[in-house]
Amino acid sequence: MAIGTINDSFGSAPGAERPLFSQRTNSLLGVQVAGCGSYVPERIVTNADLNAQYGCDPTWIVQRTGIRERRHAEPNVATSDLCVAAARKAIENAGVDPSDIDLLVVGTFTPDFPCPSTACIVQDRLGLDCPAFDTVAACAGFMYSMVTAAQFVATGTSKLALVIGADCMSRIVNPADQKIYPLFGDGAGAVLLTKGEPHQGLVCYQLGSDGSGGPLLDRPVGGSRCPISPQHLDAGQQFLQMDGRNVFKWAVRMLADTIELVLDKSGMHVDDISLFLLHQANIRIIKAAAESLNIPEEKLFVNLDRYGNTSAGSIPLVIDEAYRAGRIERGDNLLMCGFGAGLTWGTGVFRW
Repeated sequence: MAIGTINDSFGSAPGAERPLFSQRTNSLLGVQVAGCGSYVPERIVTNADLNAQYGCDPTWIVQRTGIRERRHAEPNVATSDLCVAAARKAIENAGVDPSDIDLLVVGTFTPDFPCPSTACIVQDRLGLDCPAFDTVAACAGFMYSMVTAAQFVATGTSKLALVIGADCMSRIVNPADQKIYPLFGDGAGAVLLTKGEPHQGLVCYQLGSDGSGGPLLDRPVGGSRCPISPQHLDAGQQFLQMDGRNVFKWAVRMLADTIELVLDKSGMHVDDISLFLLHQANIRIIKAAAESLNIPEEKLFVNLDRYGNTSAGSIPLVIDEAYRAGRIERGDNLLMCGFGAGLTWGTGVFRW
């Protein structure tokens, strides 16, 4: 398998070259999904709406991304609200008693507050008796959260874990940025993990990161390195910034390579996968990976045309929609992959 490299344009020292990602993978079996749920805000924002309000070109948006509309939360709605709504649907779908949930992990990089964690807010609103914490891995946040929670379940230290991926992206993108603002939407998804059969769970997975690419996709101010100031606000530096061209190149290369690696380590082929549930960032990224790996179009579940890039909410949203559409059955091998800022990625073959 050909592995790409990240050079100085991705933040490395000048002239340095490093592997795109390591060859390390792991397996985590004996875990199953007991139920799933998702939630998106009611407010639909179409490309025509963006054109009328901000001058965004609808044709460019569709041709370059595949996105036709997205959901935006109302001003009084925060990430925790999306989480709670998705969690309640997952709990209902699983038919479990919330009092039995003994772990809550939330993947988000748009928390309600810097402190406390969004997970603690959700834990309180759901009335759960459990530890609760956030994982911050941007668009890979759900995969990081699911693997983390699955470790607790597989070792017996959690009997029923609630995992949520959610982001309120409309709050951190600049409406004046016509190349970035149309890409993102708000949404959340949740799954409940519990003990499964020995063959169920993550047959093979990889969590990866390359911080040298951090400057490609970041929010430069608001942290301890650079506390926010009136000058930063005037300059719009509190918003998400992205080097779209290089992020796109990295994502296309990385997605194909990490999927190929995980399939190889699983001893599987594309034909063994029932459905590919990939991060809904850009239809061109998804199609490029599918073409490279000869993935049939019918094995791709795509909803980004309706929701845009919901970051950590992306994969659990497609899981829930695919499940409710009857596309997921017990015993199916599902390939999931989230990737984004950090740079981070999480890829896994999950036997449902």
